[in-house]
Amino acid sequence: MMKEVWDLGGQDRLRTSWATYFRGTHAVIVVIDSTDRARITIMKDELFRLLQHDDLQNSVILVFANKQDIKDAMTPAEITDALSLHTIKNHDWHIQACCALTGDGLYDGLGWIAQRVTGKAPS
Repeated sequence: MMKEVWDLGGQDRLRTSWATYFRGTHAVIVVIDSTDRARITIMKDELFRLLQHDDLQNSVILVFANKQDIKDAMTPAEITDALSLHTIKNHDWHIQACCALTGDGLYDGLGWIAQRVTGKAPS
């Protein structure tokens, strides 16, 4: 499986350029800071705005719930509710607890994408 990855930073001024990279996209990875309760609504709004784009209609969605190693981080279930992930009906989606510092959960999430995009489990 060939991968091309773009890190499209979340600052307001960069969001208008995101659509430049959507064509041919098979998977979208959203990384949530599980300790940032104040911005979870902004993330929800941006996620649902992304899902409306024509070039992403066949894409799967992976949500990494990052910083799970930090006390009082939102759980994946809390993030699922806050982002209203259960209302997403036109895309396969998955939320994966992770810790970018240790790598915990990262391979599981990427394996989920590989299985959905290629139709087979990673070896």
